[in-house]
This record gives sequence, structure tokens and C-alpha cells, in this order.
Amino acid sequence: MSNLTNRRAFMQQTALVGTGILAAPNLFAFQGSPNEKIVMGVVGTNSRGLFLAKMFAKLPNVEVAYICDVDSKVLEKTIAEIQKDTGKKPQGFKDVRKLLEVKDLDAIAIAAPDHWHAPAAMLAVQAGKHVYVEKPCSHNPAEGEMLVQAVQKYGKLIQMGSQRRSFPKVMEAMNELRNGVIGRPYFAKGWYANSRKPIGVGKKIAVPENIDFDLWQGPAPRRSYQDNLVHYNWHWFWNWGTGEALNNGTHELDVMRWGLGVDFPTKVTSMGGRFAYKDDWETPDTQTISYTFANNTMMEWEGRSCNGYPGEGAGRGVIFYGEKGTMVIPGGDDYKIFGLDNKLIREVKTGLEEASRTNTMGMGELLDSQILINFADSIRGKTKLTAPISEGHKSTLLPQLGNISYRTGRTLNCDPKNGHILKDKEAMKLWSREYEKGWEMKL
Repeated sequence: MSNLTNRRAFMQQTALVGTGILAAPNLFAFQGSPNEKIVMGVVGTNSRGLFLAKMFAKLPNVEVAYICDVDSKVLEKTIAEIQKDTGKKPQGFKDVRKLLEVKDLDAIAIAAPDHWHAPAAMLAVQAGKHVYVEKPCSHNPAEGEMLVQAVQKYGKLIQMGSQRRSFPKVMEAMNELRNGVIGRPYFAKGWYANSRKPIGVGKKIAVPENIDFDLWQGPAPRRSYQDNLVHYNWHWFWNWGTGEALNNGTHELDVMRWGLGVDFPTKVTSMGGRFAYKDDWETPDTQTISYTFANNTMMEWEGRSCNGYPGEGAGRGVIFYGEKGTMVIPGGDDYKIFGLDNKLIREVKTGLEEASRTNTMGMGELLDSQILINFADSIRGKTKLTAPISEGHKSTLLPQLGNISYRTGRTLNCDPKNGHILKDKEAMKLWSREYEKGWEMKL
């Protein structure tokens, strides 16, 4: 290796040390005592969950010892993948309730369908386990509020998968906003675009032998199995999913809320529909949601599930408009600052990797690992969560309010102290949900 190459490698490593990352095959070389080992279980591992399981297994002194999934084929595949990566075979579970009875389990990661997120998280903290739950943290606002209360009651950590809260350059961008780089930011716009295909009209068929559909539905009221539901299209059915606004919009809305320094809105308006195709898809494939806040700011999110034309060169992103200029975060861990004359003042690129993908498999190992490292180190008491459930609930509530506005067909007036909908009993009926008997979520 030449001196120049050596120097470049050293500089790159030094930059990554500053973010808590080393770009090695196993990501890290652990330095710490054996009693800091964290034993993990991962729940729901067909897609994102498999990625999470493999990522957690690469973290220093973290063992993915348990895998839980209601699909026996998915369970077997995940166990085999983790065994191949680590040399140790995780134990498999079909029922998360049985998993949570395991004594040496420290924490679980939840990547099951949305209707399972909050109920599984509640069961976990009640069993004395810490929780990493993918966004959205809840299927409805009432569940999110209960999780915030659960942290106080049970004394366990709940981290929501708002990965951008741990992206080094996004964190830097938020500091720049607070320090007035574009003056006072007063309007934020976010977007998400994809080119999803139609899901067709489902046929009622027998449940495949490898899937326990009763357990898959869990807390949700029972519906018949159909052939266009599992494993992904449940996102577009209200009984189990929450639509694109929560499936992806949660990320951009979280960054916008962070940058504007706001918690709960005063007014929410949403319009949209299923415009691209005629099929079983219930949630909107095209949607806009507008919010106003008590500090004289506003934000808007646009979702296009079936037309992937990019904005600002990216399939997703955020723009902040301020008194003295504009900040663009096009998708992930990069940002640009423009003056009021629209001339580029500064462009900051990530030292890690591009993060503008619109798929469900993450932004890449180095970036996505940041929030997992933070979770593990928070369990060890070495740091604080970057995306605690107190923040995760607020950012999940925003698209939930958007969906309630869309479903009721009117503007919501909200209490800026907690986001509750004011003087609208019909809208407040969607604040919570009906549960299958015996599966009610309880604090």
C-alpha cells in the first residue's frame, strides 16, 4: 500500500471514528467488559426484520439469540442466516408472548406489521425487556400515548426506528438550523415517491401451512385470509396497516418537526385518494398533509406511492424555508444551503454512504447501524436514546392525524399541548381502534 493510500485510509478511519463507526467487515471491534453483553430477540423478520437481525448481530457484544416469526419458512431462513453470520444458531419462536418469557433476553427489536408494533412493545416492557420498534411506533394515537406512559411505569427503554436522528450530517444540519444558518425556518416541505404496482383483487384462499394467520392478526379484528395480503400489501389495508404516510412519511415528518422545533400541531388538513389503480388498496396512494403550529410555522408532506418522479433529484427528502435562505436534505445524510438569491452557499456530503433509497431494506449498514449502536449503548447506560418513544410518538402522531383528516374529509383542530382533536367526536373515534377480544392493549 502506498503512503498516499495509507494516508487516505487513515483519514477515512479518523472521520468514521468521529461518528462512532469503523468501516470493517464486522463494523466494530468491541472494547468493553463481558457483562455488557446484550441478548436480543428480533420479532417479524421477513424483510426489514431480517436486515435488523443481521445488523444487530454485527454489533459489538450483542447476541441475536432469538428469532420470532409466525411464518415457519421466514423463521427458518432467518435462523439460518444468523447462524451463517455468527456461527451460533438462534432459538426460534412463533409467539412473541413465549419469547418474552425467556429470562436471559435483554431486548427485542420489532419489525412485524404495524398493528403489532405497540402491543408487542407493551408486552415487552411489561416483561422487563427494552424495545427497539420500527416506525410507526403505533397503529393509532392512543397506542403511542400508552407507550410513552409505559416507559415511565416500567422503567425500560423504547427506541423508535427514526434512523435520521442518528445520521451524523442530519444531526449537524439540525444544529445549523438552530444556530440560524437560514434565519428562522418557518416552512418545511417533505416528500416520498415510489413506483408501486397494483395489488389486484384478492381471492379468499386457504391460509398457507407455513403461516399462523390467527397469530399474525393478533390484536387486530379478524378478517379472512386473501392472496394479496401477506407479506407486504397489508400496509394498504386499514385493519393492519397505516398507509404510505406512516410507512415512509414518518421519517420526513420527524425531520421536519425536529428542524422547526415543534411538537403538536394546531391544525391538520389532508387530501388524497387511490387514484393510480382500481384494486383492493384502501389507503391513499397519493396524499398531501398540511400542518400549522403555535410557533407560527407550518409543514407539508406529499406522498406518491405509484409515481416515482423524484424531487430535488431524490425519491424522498425535506426542504426548510427560512428568513435568510433555504436548506435541502435530499433523502438522507447530505444537505445543501442556499441564500435568498437561490445561490448555493454550501453543500455537505455524508462521509458514510448515500441514503436516498426508497426501499424497505435500509440506507446501508454504516448509516443504519448508528441508531442500533445508540440503542445498545443506551441499554448499557453509556448514552441517551436519539429517538426515544417520547419523540417517536409525536412524529408518528403527525401522519396519523393526516390519515384521520383524510378519512373524515375535514380539517382537524388540535390541542397544541398533546395533539388531541378538538370538538370532533367522529374524528376522535379514530384516535384508537377496536381490538380482537382478548387482545386489548393495556397499560
